[in-house]
Amino acid sequence: MARKKFYVTTPIYYPNDIPHVGHAYTTIVGDVIARGHKLKGEDVFYLTGTDEHGKKIETAAKKKTKNPKEFVDELVPEFKNAWKKLNIDYDRFIRTTEKDHEKVVLKILQKVFDKGDIYLGEYEGLYCTGCEAYYTERDLVDGCCPIHKTKAEKLKEKSYFFKLSKYKKKLLKLYKDNPNFILPKFRVKEIINRLEDLQDLSISRTSFNWGIKLPFDNKHISYVWFDALLNYLTGVGYLKDDKKFSKFWPADLHIVAKDIMWFHVVIWPTMLMSAGIKLPKTIFVHGYWTFNKKKISKSRGKVINVNELISITGNVDSIRYFLLRETPFGDDGDFSEQALIDRHNNELANKLGNLVSRVSGLIEKFGISKSAPKGVPLDMQDGVFGGKNKLLKKLNEAKIEKLFENYEFDKVLNEIFSFIDICNEYVQNKKPWETRDKKVLYELKESILKIADLLWPFIPESAEKIKKQFSATKIKKSEILFKKI
Repeated sequence: MARKKFYVTTPIYYPNDIPHVGHAYTTIVGDVIARGHKLKGEDVFYLTGTDEHGKKIETAAKKKTKNPKEFVDELVPEFKNAWKKLNIDYDRFIRTTEKDHEKVVLKILQKVFDKGDIYLGEYEGLYCTGCEAYYTERDLVDGCCPIHKTKAEKLKEKSYFFKLSKYKKKLLKLYKDNPNFILPKFRVKEIINRLEDLQDLSISRTSFNWGIKLPFDNKHISYVWFDALLNYLTGVGYLKDDKKFSKFWPADLHIVAKDIMWFHVVIWPTMLMSAGIKLPKTIFVHGYWTFNKKKISKSRGKVINVNELISITGNVDSIRYFLLRETPFGDDGDFSEQALIDRHNNELANKLGNLVSRVSGLIEKFGISKSAPKGVPLDMQDGVFGGKNKLLKKLNEAKIEKLFENYEFDKVLNEIFSFIDICNEYVQNKKPWETRDKKVLYELKESILKIADLLWPFIPESAEKIKKQFSATKIKKSEILFKKI
């Protein structure tokens, strides 16, 4: 029987500067989800990458007196290096300047054009280069972009339009028939309200040159979002590898931040409907990370880059743990150096680190045994030979799995750490340093191995160290996993 598949994506990031905590968060979450599905024995494909066309890149490159390709070529390694440092195990890093992607964009544009869903018109509107998007007067705040707080500029140009308004009823039906298409569910109402005034979408530009030319009119450059969203098809072999594409498409999960929700839950499904391609199953929209309650963004001088992030505790797993534990996935979170240090010290060092260190030290000293001491009747044994490991019975794995499936990662970690507390209490109550009870130590060893399994998606490096140590023939006292700050 074929293994179940799971295809998860992050948005592709603009390489107009080095990656920061906002990029890191989305990419770590994607990695945690991918690893969680690998633990279930599924065939997983995890896609991330960079979005390299558009006016914003062209402008940033000009400022550095470089051509756009040269500019992005220098910045892309920054993203790859950042993901390596954060232990991100992706399957493909896609760049929209790659040839196979350009072919996909041309193919889909032509398909949608041939269907009669693209027409030539004139566009006049208020444009934010930072968003690569037009806004209406009512969307702006004092004439400024609501996200970048910069003045929107008036643009007027000939443009090709995609008949987005034609798909309004189909979108409403999609949301109604597929309640998990947009998660968390509280986001749906906002989108439905915005659909009231659904306009056709301008999908070409003549005011800059850096992008893919339309196959039916080479005087026009494809709108960056019409190009970028198609990376999810290119990433799993559309037009290039039919076997791979039919295996992994449709995507099971697109992870996006709320500022790009509209593009993913309105524009993306309609593009696919028009092109006759199956729709993704779920688009999960997460909140922003703020720093001292202000949105983290380069344009506003509030950035914590990946190197700065790691340097706070010097431990990558602390970062991964903190970002998933601190705030429910889907909500906004406020980044605080102190909160990160507190979780590192109190949870990772004191609770997990202490358990691993104490138990490994006791096992090195006294050894382990599956069975109870001689002379203890079977019905009084509380370990493997008298039924299940009673300590492990206190772990609710079914609940953890359900929480993981619902993307409630803060609660998953809360459950695992509640069990770590139970294990620490078990050591205190059973006093194996006095009783020299090898069976108690065996139960603790098995419980720690299970904890390592469950924590592997979140803190892979530390989990692998624990697994290696507690699977050894001769268990020795561990090195300090998390040095206190």
